[in-house]
Amino acid sequence: MGVSRAVSARHEFAAGARDLLPALVSLFPIAVIIGITAVETGLTTPQAIWMSVGIYTGLAQAAMLELMNASASMVVIVAAGVIINLRLLLYSASLAPYFDSQSLNERISLAYLNIDTVYALSIATFENGGTDEKAAYYVGAGVASWVVWQSGTLVGLFFGGIVPDGLNLEFAIPLLFIALLVPVLNDRPAIGAGVAGGSVAVFAAGLPFNLGLIVGTLAGILVGVFGERRWST
Repeated sequence: MGVSRAVSARHEFAAGARDLLPALVSLFPIAVIIGITAVETGLTTPQAIWMSVGIYTGLAQAAMLELMNASASMVVIVAAGVIINLRLLLYSASLAPYFDSQSLNERISLAYLNIDTVYALSIATFENGGTDEKAAYYVGAGVASWVVWQSGTLVGLFFGGIVPDGLNLEFAIPLLFIALLVPVLNDRPAIGAGVAGGSVAVFAAGLPFNLGLIVGTLAGILVGVFGERRWST
């Protein structure tokens, strides 16, 4: 029984990585852009690597780099990253019932791999009963995503160091936000949150300490939560 389950777990690990492949094709260039932008922002290679490994989420990294470029205070930069990553709490709550047989330490480790693409693939597979070895499948997808993201970031870091000074890459972050956000605007609460957050951020752009992004993010969260409750009943 143990050998059979181990074989099944390895099979599901490989299946998770394989099923995430289409998303990884688009994830790699995004990571490269993050790496290049980190260099353009003035981060050292160790700092950029720490940011990529420690934060490990494109939206938060992009927002924090944008605020760094705008010379925002460290408090605002950190607050923006925390607020944007609050969505991961909802992801974790949604996945928790599928991992209730795992120990606390195992669930903490699994949480580190919980990013948008891994969550979307895993929850869709679990809800459709696509695998019995859920943790192995999730880890397979998560490890594949992590390796591709860190590899892309390293490519960007080393390439970014030889980008000519006259090549302005400030346009990359807005385009990156579009690439990351458009795929998740797939229902009314998400669209409402996106429109509200973007609109408020634009109107609040003149706030001191570059607080416009944080205010816009909070507005988007509130509209999204309200919409989810209203349209799900």
